[in-house]
Amino acid sequence: MPLNFSFRPLAWASLLAVLSLAGCSMTPDYVRPEAPVAAQWPAQGTAIATHTPAAADVAAWQDFIADTRLRELVALALQHNRDLHVAVANIEQARAQYQIRSADQLPSINAGVTGNRQPKTDGSGNISSAYTAGLLLTSWEIDFFGRIASLKDAALAQFLATQEARNAVQTSLVASVASTWLSLQTNNELLALTQHTLATREDSLRLVHLRFERGVTSALDVRQAQSLLASAKATLAQQQRLRALDINALTQLVGHTPPEALLESGAGTLGAPVLREVPVGLPSDLLIHRADIRAAEQQLLAANANIGAARAAFFPRIALTASAGTASGALSGLFESGSWGWTLAPQALLPIFDSGRNQANLEAAQAGRNLALAQYEKAIQTAFREVADALAGFATLGPQLQAQQEQAQAETERFRLADLRYRNGVANYLEVLDAQRTLFASQQALAQTQLAQRQNQIALYKAIGGGWKAPEAAPATAR
Repeated sequence: MPLNFSFRPLAWASLLAVLSLAGCSMTPDYVRPEAPVAAQWPAQGTAIATHTPAAADVAAWQDFIADTRLRELVALALQHNRDLHVAVANIEQARAQYQIRSADQLPSINAGVTGNRQPKTDGSGNISSAYTAGLLLTSWEIDFFGRIASLKDAALAQFLATQEARNAVQTSLVASVASTWLSLQTNNELLALTQHTLATREDSLRLVHLRFERGVTSALDVRQAQSLLASAKATLAQQQRLRALDINALTQLVGHTPPEALLESGAGTLGAPVLREVPVGLPSDLLIHRADIRAAEQQLLAANANIGAARAAFFPRIALTASAGTASGALSGLFESGSWGWTLAPQALLPIFDSGRNQANLEAAQAGRNLALAQYEKAIQTAFREVADALAGFATLGPQLQAQQEQAQAETERFRLADLRYRNGVANYLEVLDAQRTLFASQQALAQTQLAQRQNQIALYKAIGGGWKAPEAAPATAR
């Protein structure tokens, strides 16, 4: 098989010029955009200032969660949660796409065997035969202008983005499990409080009935006591429903029915140390710790690399086809001496007229980069607001909780005195009724504020990028 070259000197000179450009890239230089947020958090009081060191090292979720039951529940969720499984599958898919793009940079060599029989055109009626066997290299694109390298860089950035997306899913999962578990503990406490209140109101109704039968009180007091009892029964049903909803949410988050021992409230659950303090750094720390921001930046890098691939499409595309093997007019002589040969056929294609396709692809890639930039900046601004909101909660929920504790204590004493005055005939039942309602409402508000303070602490931990830095959650590397 003869060498299949028919280049003129000018073509050789052009080929040498192209070779001199081998390895160049059309991808724009990447510079991380400035964060579109303030350099400091909004001032929320002196309590926050002592809570925000210049730099923060976000702890793993195992160190943040102090309660052993909650840690075990989160560990189960990380094993069985389906959203996390989807995120891991996305990583594997992106890894495979990156490997495909990496393989495009190298030639693909195949073994091929062909046979051809057809009538001769000399009118003799004889049949001509041709058989070949050997190794084939078909249309291997030599990446002089970095088109394939840019596509590979884009695939790598997409792969890294899926890893960060998986970390972001884990962060949200840890926060959701912890927040829902705390909500369940609060509803357990409120359910116990409602049951106690219901028993108290049943006793009050019996007392009012007894006093009514003796003519000491009126039927109005009886109806008011019945109304108060019915209200407690309605609240009890509501708390039972809310508890069931929390268990259903935890079942979905964990991936199966959680063990009952992890759901029950221990003694003084709401007062026990469930979560540890969270150090908060500067807004710039979010670029390091927030997985969703890191994922958005990888998407921006991928969009930037796509511009390089779109630019390279305007330049010649060099492809190489080659073969080496044996050929014969008879099948029996396919591997005989003298039948071996090879061919080499380079090809250069320069786009001249494509109806604006390449220009449109470039504009689409540039628009994609602008979109990725806007999404990256939005991710930063969203993170900034989430941290600022959590810091605002940190500064105000503590004083609110303290005030509501004082109110609950005062209402407890007020109800005791009102009930004592009523039993001694000094006050009417309306005073007791009002004290009971106010006490129950203040106790409910106290439990809800305790929950809000805990959930705000979880929100702050999630907002600064915690929840995913664990040894078993280390991101995989591309092979």
